[in-house]
Amino acid sequence: MVSHVSIAAAGSIIAPRSQMGFSLGWHIILACLGVGMPGLTLFLEWRGQRTGDVHYRLLARRWARTLGVLFAVGAVSGTILSFEMGLLWSGLMEHYGSVIGLPFAIEGFAFFVEAIFLGIYLYGWDRLTPRVHLLSGIPIFLAGVLSAFFVVCANSWMNSPQGFTERNGKLTSVSPWSAMFNKATWPETTHMILAAFMVTGFLIASVYAVAMLRGHRDRYHRLGMLVPLSFACAVTPIQIVVGDWAARYVADDQPAKLAAMEGLFRGRHGAPESLGGIYYDNALHGAIRIPDGLSLLARLDPRAYVAGLHEIPVDQRPPVNIVHLAFDSMVGVGFALLALGAWFGWAWWRHHDLPASAWFLRAVAVSGVAAVVAMEAGWITTEVGRQPWIVYRLLRVDQAVNPATGIGWGLPLLLIVYAVLTVAIVYVLRHMVRSRPVPAAPQESDLADYEVG
Repeated sequence: MVSHVSIAAAGSIIAPRSQMGFSLGWHIILACLGVGMPGLTLFLEWRGQRTGDVHYRLLARRWARTLGVLFAVGAVSGTILSFEMGLLWSGLMEHYGSVIGLPFAIEGFAFFVEAIFLGIYLYGWDRLTPRVHLLSGIPIFLAGVLSAFFVVCANSWMNSPQGFTERNGKLTSVSPWSAMFNKATWPETTHMILAAFMVTGFLIASVYAVAMLRGHRDRYHRLGMLVPLSFACAVTPIQIVVGDWAARYVADDQPAKLAAMEGLFRGRHGAPESLGGIYYDNALHGAIRIPDGLSLLARLDPRAYVAGLHEIPVDQRPPVNIVHLAFDSMVGVGFALLALGAWFGWAWWRHHDLPASAWFLRAVAVSGVAAVVAMEAGWITTEVGRQPWIVYRLLRVDQAVNPATGIGWGLPLLLIVYAVLTVAIVYVLRHMVRSRPVPAAPQESDLADYEVG
């Protein structure tokens, strides 16, 4: 703990916390689409070139235009976040900037690569050969994934700080590479990148499911739902396995967070897995309990010991109800999406077609929002579960916050900016969906007059 850090505690940290949390919660949705959409768009373009199917090529062209709009807005919200890191958490950046600066710097290079090739991809559609154009999209996909990886590396360091020696408030032997590849890096980055793929797949599929519920059941809309839904359903079981891996890391390195996730006050051998319930009076009330479940999941031993909150000093315990309910929401939605994937897979195996039930389309229509909720709940679990630390066991949030007055005015301004951005995105995307004809390259003249049913 660096109680020596010369940062005066602010009178309140609610405003900067709210500002940062809202910015992250808004930006992360676009960031997920920036990671997942390029791969799906390239797959559609590849299938279109390979089969000559006009529907694949039309979907690829429209998703590429959508990706361009989302990338432009995401660049704005990402820039706001970068300013907030320095403005709101000056104590963090002043003291540990030399340790965690590397992943942010490399992420900047990945962003530039993504921006350059996205420009080539969008404006080269009618100027490059189909093969070269397809190849020009690959760096967009790779840069998007790498960008997510490096940003989450910085966050994983906040959960598992290493790569430096600290004596008398001075950092020595700083190793940015060691800091970047800490113990939390691989489970956290893998979990987040898979979440981005799931959010993208279910979110796009939900848009076409709504259109199909309104009667648009032509091949264009069926493919628009089938491709991202297949992708998301394939990723979901992998994500659940990776989530278990990430939970084991938390059990080993962040016992307070695990205890809050499960609402476990008193540590015990054979700890139960608790679902739901409300935590008060140092106990979880109203929960469904699976005997020995937590010990089994955390240690692969039903009689293993799991630490409880009573072993953590009171001023170092995270807010239990927020963490517990967020964790349950993430896991519950994850298994609901797994069930949706099983329904889809069973129907496809039996009939080689989508399930005919309107309830299936309704479930897919809801799955997009559900995937976003699961992803946001996962971030709340990770960030709130680390409280009161901004850098685990080294720097508290109230030591890192900027003590300057007037910081709170940024929150209403931020809400206005994001409201304008949200309205702009909805307006532009609705206009693009309704636009006829679709702009087409010379080699794709058959798309120009194509009417979607």
